[in-house]
Order: sequence, then C-alpha cells, then structure tokens
Amino acid sequence: MFIFYDLIFLLVAIILLPKYLLKRKFRSAFLSRLGQLPEGLSLDRPIWIHAVSVGEVMAVRGLIDELRKAYPQKKFVISTVTATGNKIANSLAKPGDLVTYLPLDLSFIVKGLINKIDPIAFVVVETEIWPNLFSCLYKKGIPVVTVNGRISDSSFRGYSRIKFLLKPILNRVSVFCVQTTADAQRLKSLGVAEDKIRVTGNVKFDIRPYSGVDSSSVRKRLGITVGYKLLVAGSTHQGEEEIILAVYKQLLKVHPDLRLLLAPRHPERAQEVGRLVLSCGFEPVFISKLSQLPNTYRLPPVFILDTIGQLMDYYAAADIVFVGGSLIEKGGHNILEPASLNKPILFGPHMFNFREITELFLENKSAVMVRNGQELSGQLEVLLVDPFKREDLGSRSSRLLRQNQGATKRNLEFIKSALTINQDIKGKKG
Repeated sequence: MFIFYDLIFLLVAIILLPKYLLKRKFRSAFLSRLGQLPEGLSLDRPIWIHAVSVGEVMAVRGLIDELRKAYPQKKFVISTVTATGNKIANSLAKPGDLVTYLPLDLSFIVKGLINKIDPIAFVVVETEIWPNLFSCLYKKGIPVVTVNGRISDSSFRGYSRIKFLLKPILNRVSVFCVQTTADAQRLKSLGVAEDKIRVTGNVKFDIRPYSGVDSSSVRKRLGITVGYKLLVAGSTHQGEEEIILAVYKQLLKVHPDLRLLLAPRHPERAQEVGRLVLSCGFEPVFISKLSQLPNTYRLPPVFILDTIGQLMDYYAAADIVFVGGSLIEKGGHNILEPASLNKPILFGPHMFNFREITELFLENKSAVMVRNGQELSGQLEVLLVDPFKREDLGSRSSRLLRQNQGATKRNLEFIKSALTINQDIKGKKG
C-alpha cells in the first residue's frame, strides 16, 4: 500500500513542483522538505512538535513551555508546513533547537530524516495524517501523540470514504487528545481503538495573559485620541474587506470618530487591500510605514496591518473586534484571542473551522454573529452607541474563556504517559 502511496505522492509533487519553485518562500524551504538538515546538528533525542501553520503554532506555545519544564534537558524540533508558521516557530525556539519544514511524505525521505533526528516523541497538532511518517515512527518505537485533535465535517466525509486505508495508519498513533466528544466519536467510527482516544478540550482556550505593547501607546500611534473608537477587523480574506469597508463608510456618516484597522489573514495581500481601501475613498495607512508618515491624512485613514505577530497588540487597542474568514466561506478564525482581552466580538456565519467554540460563545451570549454587511452595520451601531453593552459582551467573552481552560495540562499528562509506556526515558541520553 505504501509503495502505491509513494507513487501517487511523487506524481503529484512532480506536477506541482514548477509552480511552487516560482515562489520564493517555497524555494527557501525546498531542501528542508527533501529532508536536508543543517550540518553538524546535535539534537540528542529531541521532542519533535509539528504544527502546520501560524494558528497551530500559536495554540501550542503553552504546551511547549510545559514540555520544557517537564523535560528541561531536552531539545526541541519544531516543524511547520507554511513559511508564516515557520517564522512564528523560530520565535519560540531556544538555542540548540531546530526549526524546519515537515519533509515530503515519501518513505525514502522520512526514513532518513527520522534516523537523523531520532526523536523520543512526535507530537502533531490537530489531526494531520502522514502515512509514511507515522509508519516509520511506529516501526522505530517512537510514540506519535495528536494534541488538540479535531475532525471537521468535510474531513470526516472524505476520511469515511477511505476508512479501510486510514484505519491501520490512525492506529499507529499512540494517543489522540481531541477537543470534543464529537471528535472522539468520529475517530471511533474511522476504526481508532477506543483506548487510544482522550477528550482533553481545546488548548486554544489556554491563552497566555497578554503582555505585549501598552494599548494606550498603540492607540496614540494610530492617532486614536479621547472620544475616538477603533474597530479592528482581524484575519480578513478577499471578499470580506469590501463588505467591511462599505459598512465602515456608512457608519462614518453617524460616527465620524470611528477608525478602522484591517488585518488581512495573509499579510502579502496588504498592497491589494491598500488599493481596495483607496478605491473606496479612504487613505491606506500601512502599519509597517506608520512611523514614517505625518499625523494628518488627505482622506480618512484606514490602517492596514501588514506585519506578522502584531495582531494581538491591535486587538488589545480595539474597542470592537470583528473576526474574519467568516463573512465568506473560509471557516473563520480564532475568536479566543480577542476574548482573552475582554473585547466585544463579532463574526460572520461561516465559522465551521471553529464550530464548537462558536456554538459555545453564542449559547452563552458571549459574542455576536452577523449574516451579512447589513447585520454587521446594525450590530456595530448598537455597540458604538452603548458602552455598557460593549463592556458586558467583552466581560462575557473573557469569563467563558477562563471557564474552559486547562486542556494544555491534560495534553501534557497524556504525552508523558505515552513516553513512559513506549520507552524508558531515563535510560536514554539527556
């Protein structure tokens, strides 16, 4: 079966290779994806964490901290698939750690890489399935632990069609730490042994207390003085900015003291968003260039966050937060970050990537869902004119967040158990 899988994977890789080689970000990662590691690397049986992109890396920051405390002599390998995830992973690495890209899942590549890294455990964030990687780790007696596991509706439909192929691969995972009982039931229906599944909650609730830039200084940089309000639209996608700008334009007629900051999910879209802002009659002001600009603008300014890793600073400075990827069918983004900052939160109807979290917030009246631009305008109007509603909604969101914390420590215990069961760590180096 794995020879057949190798052939299919290799064929797809060859077809897509010319396209990806044209992308500078991919070129810089290509050797890593072929299994090449830096010369003279000495990892001494590290713990390997794999998190596909920014959201997954950010979600397990606390877990990495806890693992460092539990195994202070151990180095870490942190792998990602995306360049933005790689950049965030580098910010979490300590001297001696390795940040790399996940290798292509071809047997001859992953075998060589696993032999070089020789980890004591492979921890994969959420539910990524890599047949050759999992098989090679299993054969070497290296435990594979899934943390914060989830299976979306679309993934479950697809997996169900190839259940007979997936069952042996999934059972090579030592333990699945999943977010909800629904995720656990889906794994069982795919053939995963029940004793391998644990419901531990969502580690994304375990957000570190914000310790970034003082929000008053951020507001001052933006020229948000007393009486002004800031709406931050975070992680927006193409097709959403147009709606938000139209709503903002309408609201400005009644609320001239309102300011907008757009934070596109993919910062490389910043110039595209800037052109859109200009076409709507506003002046695009890029955060990366803010210090070089005068405090006065020809047109009403719309700020565009074109840097990575600063969204929380602007959420902290916001009066109201809209979380993007939700007015269009992208599945939404993390509402827990603004919730941790006591912010009133709005989002669109397409939050299927965060279904359980969304339902929990709506059931507890801790966030507001809007179906379109008209509803977004109406709900913003309500919050803009009533500071008590803003404060109540923000308080509800942060309280609900606190009530659902603790998944990180539960995941940690199951990782430690998997390590103890599979091998005697004390007998290993380090």
